[in-house]
Amino acid sequence: MAELATIARPYAEALFQAAKADLSGAAVWLDELAAIAQNGQLQQFASNPKTTNAQVYDLIAGVVKAALSEQGKNFLRTVIDNGRLEALPEIAAQFRALKNAQSGLSDAVVYSAFPIDAQALTDVAASLEKRFGRKLNVSVALDADLIGGIRVVVGDEVLDTSVKARLEQMKAALTA
Repeated sequence: MAELATIARPYAEALFQAAKADLSGAAVWLDELAAIAQNGQLQQFASNPKTTNAQVYDLIAGVVKAALSEQGKNFLRTVIDNGRLEALPEIAAQFRALKNAQSGLSDAVVYSAFPIDAQALTDVAASLEKRFGRKLNVSVALDADLIGGIRVVVGDEVLDTSVKARLEQMKAALTA
């Protein structure tokens, strides 16, 4: 959604500039705030006209597990006061992209039909870093629909070596 990205960009850039001293710490609490903001019940509570901004702030601050710095508290208040709670996930994504660009990292999500042990993930990460030509921050997500193999998403690039993808390719070849 382009509109949400446009709304989120100034918040992400401002937080990135303000948090230069501790980007990793800011990323931790921002990711947690983004996850909390995606909750449907919270969004419904926040959009209720009888609910005050202070009540929304108190609810979110009470749920956050990571210690919010003074900067984090001020950021959360600003987002809530400006009615941009629904943009928090996009703000977090753009902040992460800015942080990754500065450090030369890229986020990579490895989708697998089965859990991947630590040693295999280390080997896969090394292969992917060589394949994509940059350092990767690798995370794993399970997707039973893949049947076997893995599917890797790095930014807008996709590497699909799953059984499902190969079956789709065979289907396309046979019906062509």
